[in-house]
Amino acid sequence: MTIRLATGADLDALVALEAREWQAELTPGQRGALMTGQHFSRQELSELIQKHWLLLAERGGEIAGYVIAGHWSFFGDWPLYRSLVKRLETSRFEMPQGMVGASNSCQYGPIWIAPSQRGTGLFAELVAELKTRVAPQYPYMVTFIAEDNERSFAAHTQKGGMQVLDFFEFDGRGYYLLATATT
Repeated sequence: MTIRLATGADLDALVALEAREWQAELTPGQRGALMTGQHFSRQELSELIQKHWLLLAERGGEIAGYVIAGHWSFFGDWPLYRSLVKRLETSRFEMPQGMVGASNSCQYGPIWIAPSQRGTGLFAELVAELKTRVAPQYPYMVTFIAEDNERSFAAHTQKGGMQVLDFFEFDGRGYYLLATATT
């Protein structure tokens, strides 16, 4: 397994993967309803590759997983992220390493692991490598997990070392706000 930063040469494969897997975080009963998965356009993926962090895990030339982290400004067009930034700017969130805020953190996620690679430790490897890449700029990575996404919550808290900072609601859905130190 190779874990590396994505390059422009990976863009077509990532666009195809996004088109195929964009609702993977939702249960089959949630797909096509009011809830939607997060989806990145070709332009957004290109910007993530050029200006942020998009790590790929490859096995045999195929993408086995990926994880994204970005500066908060990248996510500014999405109302949920604007709400998160405001929450980070106006609330006090303390971790053992210090205070977490919008100025000393970046947005982490989404992360996707191919079904054949789940349970192999790849999730923890991707998160650990991402922390190493982000650490020179930010001491914290922040994300949110839907209240009803128990599998993701367990993976992030048990394998990703994230801790719950807060619980909030947005558009009638509950979310956990989580963070992890990058060092």
